Amino acid sequence: MAPGFAAFTLNDGAPAFEEVPPSVSGISWAHVSGQSPEMYMPETVGPGCAFFDYDSDGWMDIYLVNSGACDFYQPAAPLRNALYRNNHDGTFTDVTLKAGVAGNAYGMGAAVGDYDRDGLPDLYVTQYPRSILYHNNGDGTFTDVTAKAGVAAPGWATSAVWFDYDNDGLLDLFVCRFVEFDKSKNIYCGYGASNRRWYCKPNVYLPAPCWLFHNNGDGTFTDVSKESGIVKSLAKAWGVVAADINNDGWMDLFVGNDTVPNFLFANRGKGKFEEIGTLAGVGYGSFGLARSGMGVDAGDYDQDGWLDLFVANVDHESFALYRNAKDESFTDATVASGIGSSTRLLSGWGLKFFDYDNDGNLDLLLGNGHPDLMVENRMQDVTYREPMLLFRNLGGSFRNVSPESGLAFSKNFAARGLALGDFDNDGAVDVLVAQNDGAPVLLRNNAGRRSHWLGVKLIGRKANIDGVGAKLSYQSGDLVRHQWKVGGGSYLSSHDPRMVLGLGPRTKIDWLEVKWPNPSGKTERFTELPIDRYITIEEGQGRWR
Repeated sequence: MAPGFAAFTLNDGAPAFEEVPPSVSGISWAHVSGQSPEMYMPETVGPGCAFFDYDSDGWMDIYLVNSGACDFYQPAAPLRNALYRNNHDGTFTDVTLKAGVAGNAYGMGAAVGDYDRDGLPDLYVTQYPRSILYHNNGDGTFTDVTAKAGVAAPGWATSAVWFDYDNDGLLDLFVCRFVEFDKSKNIYCGYGASNRRWYCKPNVYLPAPCWLFHNNGDGTFTDVSKESGIVKSLAKAWGVVAADINNDGWMDLFVGNDTVPNFLFANRGKGKFEEIGTLAGVGYGSFGLARSGMGVDAGDYDQDGWLDLFVANVDHESFALYRNAKDESFTDATVASGIGSSTRLLSGWGLKFFDYDNDGNLDLLLGNGHPDLMVENRMQDVTYREPMLLFRNLGGSFRNVSPESGLAFSKNFAARGLALGDFDNDGAVDVLVAQNDGAPVLLRNNAGRRSHWLGVKLIGRKANIDGVGAKLSYQSGDLVRHQWKVGGGSYLSSHDPRMVLGLGPRTKIDWLEVKWPNPSGKTERFTELPIDRYITIEEGQGRWR
């Protein structure tokens, strides 16, 4: 545990997760969607959120995205995003105005990455009808550098991810686009004899290409969407995760699409991507239909050395767990894993693989909520607000442990973005859930503190400075595990960049290996490691601190 935080005593009967109320956290901000009789689709699909250490003090701060003025919405009072500084005692202070990160359009999500390698995390906020890049000045303030950088991504941007697609050591930027949309293109959708209005399914809108921006290393980016092959695939994209799915040393992209097939952009090197989603078995559902892909993630849940994929869909479609077949194809393991039946009537957004109880196995957390406010008037057994789900990994299969994991799992939420971050530095990774038209939900993790752990912050030198794409392997007695640092994942959200390695009851780490992403590709091995604390490993130094 980091110094300065007064831990509370953990009783054996404490729930796995405990909701931290605004009266304790100091987070009083709430999302305003601007829901209108015209039912513009952006009103119901945000917002996102982020954990990141904007002031480099070793404590995770919180960023929350709001809606704002645009062609279809003029709020009665000004709206803004929120940056909350971590006070190191379990509370937060709103520093948005001082920091200068209020946003300037209808906000969607956030992606954090140190694009200029100065050691300070920068912030990209996706918006409609243009996005914004905030450069971290290192003095608690940010500067809008969107115009200089050339990353406005005009249109309706949703999730984004920083990753190094060309292995030059610089973080590039992929931005999801969701359909051709503006106020004039809004479509009336209704149901029943009275043709009562409801939020449209995306199949009535035209798809649009996503963006890929190459980092030029001088504070500017070049739009390489065409040259890379990205534009050839027209998207209705919600979520994205960057991960090396074929272990070839190049970062690939898995994109969740709504009513068109999901994309799996295989990175072929030399700046080129090949879209293989359908061939790989992750484009369509088991009945050959495109589903409503929303949140996505990648993780080696079965510890076979290959990254698996997960995507959430809407009710009656089932979520999908795809097991890597090690030949650029995947098998649908949803039913066999024990996840299928629990998600049949739910609609999933933010989600993440992570080891919530620090036993060494990757568990799975799902944030849910239906996109249509009117769904209860037209469907049985489906609600607008829905419960979160927590699945514990039993070693390749999952058990739904939601009923026993805390009161938060007995509540229904309009969950959208979901971010992971250890805000109290106790090694138990906490959760932030952003709600549509409501207050965020902060969950403190109690379960992770019942086990031993080691937290690792990576600093790349030849590799990208954030270490996106690194593989960590470790042994603790009979426990041998691998973790990859993927880029992004979830929905509209960004996560604590540190990796927490769970040990269960074991009290010693025998060794830890870090395989750095290209262009380094170097593997470093460490022994004589501490436990139950965070360390920093800088590429090429041969030691931790």
